[in-house]
Amino acid sequence: LARWINAPTTGLDLMTENILRNHNGQFRGKWQLGVRTYRSTLNEHKANAPSERTMCALTMSENVFVLIDDPHAPTPADLALESSVIPTNPPHYRNTFLTLSPPGALEQLLTLLHARWIPTRQAASGVAQQRQASGQQLSIEGHIFAIGNDWIVRAGHVILAGGTVKGMLLEAEYLPVPAMRSRSSGDPSEPAQTVELISNLLLSVLPNISEAKIVAVTISDAQWQDVLWDREAEENAAREAEKEPKPTDDIYAVGDDDVSTHRKGDWVGVDRDRRSAYLIIGALKSEGLI
Repeated sequence: LARWINAPTTGLDLMTENILRNHNGQFRGKWQLGVRTYRSTLNEHKANAPSERTMCALTMSENVFVLIDDPHAPTPADLALESSVIPTNPPHYRNTFLTLSPPGALEQLLTLLHARWIPTRQAASGVAQQRQASGQQLSIEGHIFAIGNDWIVRAGHVILAGGTVKGMLLEAEYLPVPAMRSRSSGDPSEPAQTVELISNLLLSVLPNISEAKIVAVTISDAQWQDVLWDREAEENAAREAEKEPKPTDDIYAVGDDDVSTHRKGDWVGVDRDRRSAYLIIGALKSEGLI
């Protein structure tokens, strides 16, 4: 994923022309994402109340990816470094990342539970507020291209609720490699890294514009594992490990340790969408757009 911060309003047209003409690309469809943000109202009437929890929901196809941020909760890294200060089993960590389906399920759940969350950045005027409440607070609108049989490229403008364009987001997917791993894996048995290959492709599809500000958006494998952390799954895995039979000295006994299995977080299907959504939310939050 990459962020073209100062892309012109004609950036998508320029990229489309470059991909179709110079890369023999094919148009595959629209790339449309919607983002809504919420804030908790639990402490709004309390004096000297701590910072509010925030929630960001990104709609992608038939799924909604929700990131809840509690600035006063620890991260897994905090727990490892300060185990003597932070409770061993906190009720939750700072970030909680959920996947909901279908679109609109989050709003229905909040209404059903009478949850104390309200949309942020509500407009002052009644008409504008109604328009904003019925739609997204930020959208990404663009195109999806295929280059050959191996590449999928997504490019779209970041558009605020009022129609202001705030640059572009670019994403490349290399189909032959189903798992994206950081350069720091260090395991010689891992397949060749494709990070530089994808970066080079993204640079090649950009139009030749001077002073273009391009920022790569990445996350390390360790950070992503923290995002995917599931306490219930971890406890179940520990219980299953206790049930496993002890190693045997029988030379004819063959284990299945070397049999490859599907690794959670592979760059395929909804797992790919989940990681993409997390990176997009992080990029937009870092710029204060949401």
